[in-house]
Amino acid sequence: MALFRREPPVFEGGGKRRELIVTPSPRARRMRLTVDPRDGSVRLTLPKRSSLRHALEWAEGKRPWVEDQLSRLPLGMPISPGSEIPLEGQPVRLDWRADRSRTVRREADVLMAGGPIESLSNRILRWLRQEALRVLEQETRDIAVQAGVAIGKVGVGDPVGRWGSCSASGDIRYSWRLIMAPPNVRRATVAHEVAHRLHMDHSPAFHAAAARLFGRDPRPEGRWLRENGSMLHWVGREG
Repeated sequence: MALFRREPPVFEGGGKRRELIVTPSPRARRMRLTVDPRDGSVRLTLPKRSSLRHALEWAEGKRPWVEDQLSRLPLGMPISPGSEIPLEGQPVRLDWRADRSRTVRREADVLMAGGPIESLSNRILRWLRQEALRVLEQETRDIAVQAGVAIGKVGVGDPVGRWGSCSASGDIRYSWRLIMAPPNVRRATVAHEVAHRLHMDHSPAFHAAAARLFGRDPRPEGRWLRENGSMLHWVGREG
C-alpha cells in the first residue's frame, strides 16, 4: 500500500466506509480502480513510476461510481446471538447461552452454542469450515468414484477469486463458504472440479463431463453463484 502524506482518500456508500488502497504493479499498463464485492475494499492499481498525485485525482473523479458500487454491496451479516446466517441455502438462527458447552451443534434450523460471547463468532466460523470440509470431501470422493478418477487431498480455504480449484496432482480445494450455498450449487461446483481430473481445461469435453457427473446442465447453479456468491462473503462481517 502506498504511503500518503495526508490521510488516504475515503469512500462511503451503503453504510460502508473504505480507505483507498493504492497498489503499484510492474504488470499494470494503465490505472485501474476496483471495488471488491467480497469485502468492499477499494483498490487503485497503477503502473510503476506513475504520478501518485495524478492517480489520486483520477480516483477522486471516480468517487460517484465507487460510492454507488459500495451502496450496491450486500449488508454485512455479523455473527451474534439471535442472528441468522445461511446454511445449505436455508437460514439458521444462532442460539447462544453462556452456560452451554462451547461445542457448536445443529438442531434443525438452529445452531446451538455456549461459552464466552467474545469468541462466539470465531467458533461458529470454525464450525462452518469443519462442516464444509466434511461435506465437500465426502461429495468429492463419491463423484470421483462415479468418474473413475483418483483424487488427492481435499481441503477448504477462503479464496477471494474462486469457489474451487483442482491441481494437476489431483488435490482439490474449495471455498468453505460453499456450505452456505444451496446443496445443488455446492454439488455442481464439486462436479466441476472433479471433471478437471478428466480434462484440465474448459473444452466442450470438459463441460460435457461436468454435466454428466452433476446429472444435468449445471449452468443454473453457476448463475446462482454469480448473482449471489458475493453475499456469502459477507457472512461474519460487520459491513
